[in-house]
Amino acid sequence: MRTTTFDFSPLFRSSIGFDRMLNALEAATRIETIDNWPPYDIVKTGEDDYRITMAVAGFSLDELTITQEQNMLFVSGQKANGEEAQYLHRGLAGHSFDRRFELADHVRVVGANLANGLLTIDLKREVPEEMKPRRIEIATDLALPKAETRQIEADKQAA
Repeated sequence: MRTTTFDFSPLFRSSIGFDRMLNALEAATRIETIDNWPPYDIVKTGEDDYRITMAVAGFSLDELTITQEQNMLFVSGQKANGEEAQYLHRGLAGHSFDRRFELADHVRVVGANLANGLLTIDLKREVPEEMKPRRIEIATDLALPKAETRQIEADKQAA
């Protein structure tokens, strides 16, 4: 259980455009989750590639659902109601689950695979071309078209 709290108010005062990220950080520090099942790993596999691996032993392909809505990824497992057995010991968690992951802008799911009880979800960040940094050329007086150069000279003479 977490007992440490963080005050993000100084960051809110000095950052512009990061409010969604700061709200997510603030919410993450408030959430105390007891249910950490199913266990999962998040791995960065490349500069813009990520992989989530979840241990979902006992779940079939039909019992798992992956949904992406804007910047949220939802993974759920719904166990089919089957025959109830009388357990002497139950060490394998077989209950339904809902897990959600908040995704950064421009991150999308590119594939998912279920093998050997592990659900693997591959993600890729694809920044649109118009959002990528670009170099801006700086014009000089020499680079101005002749009509603009004439207008500048006329303005200088009028002054």
